[in-house]
Amino acid sequence: MIGVRMVQRVSSTRGFAKVAPHVIPALDRAVHRLTGGRYLLSTQMLPGLILTSTGARTGLPRRTPLACMPEGDGKGWLLVGSNFGRPGHPAWSHNLLAHPEASISWKGRDIPVIARLLAGEERAEAWTALLEFWPPYATYQARVTRQIRLFRLTEAPR
Repeated sequence: MIGVRMVQRVSSTRGFAKVAPHVIPALDRAVHRLTGGRYLLSTQMLPGLILTSTGARTGLPRRTPLACMPEGDGKGWLLVGSNFGRPGHPAWSHNLLAHPEASISWKGRDIPVIARLLAGEERAEAWTALLEFWPPYATYQARVTRQIRLFRLTEAPR
């Protein structure tokens, strides 16, 4: 698909990394609100969800639209703390480290989840799958000295 390759090429640029963090989340929040939680604009490129985490410092709820990779069983999601290839870890990743209990809005459903930071072989396997899913993540990692955080979200027992 030529459209996907073009989007991947554009999303790998430094210009995209400067503009996208300010534009894409705002558009996603607006579309999500207007559609009653059924859609995110960014899902035209990648699957996405709205993560509601607890602020690491404030303890307040924080809503963040994020790209994700759904896992095969439909009850798991991988999140990539790429921060569009910018130097620091994204705030939402600090929040999940401090408070792994969170919730997501996924295709109009609110789902309680538990987040787990991936490490070692489990991280390596997830990273390989993510690069097949969205190759620009490799460009983001090459641009920064930090290791990009990967989280697995699983549905919390009710």
